[in-house]
Amino acid sequence: MMLPEPEICYFPWEVSAGRAPDGDTLRTLGRLCSYDTTRSRVTLVARHRSHQHPILVWTKLVEPLQAQVGSLYTVLGELGHQKAGGRGVKARVPACVGGTSLPWLEQAVREERLYQRKGASSQ
Repeated sequence: MMLPEPEICYFPWEVSAGRAPDGDTLRTLGRLCSYDTTRSRVTLVARHRSHQHPILVWTKLVEPLQAQVGSLYTVLGELGHQKAGGRGVKARVPACVGGTSLPWLEQAVREERLYQRKGASSQ
């Protein structure tokens, strides 16, 4: 099985605002706030301005997951809908990045975007 390209990172508030189309491969990040083992899903949360933004992540394809509630995670997967589960990410590669500074990680994503825009405009 080949892994999808990492593509661009979308923050949870961007996903909930509809900036990432369904079916797109994406990376996202957030603190793991809950893990429902019976339904194979986790909820990641990231704070933006004064709001908490949750994103649902289905983990069926990566079970068993050694989830650590409160830890920071990045997830590579496909954005989509499930019949009874709403909109979320079908996880292909979850990674605990505990010990990483969330503000610094967000800044790194912003710098990556700037670099990609500059590269695209120079071509």
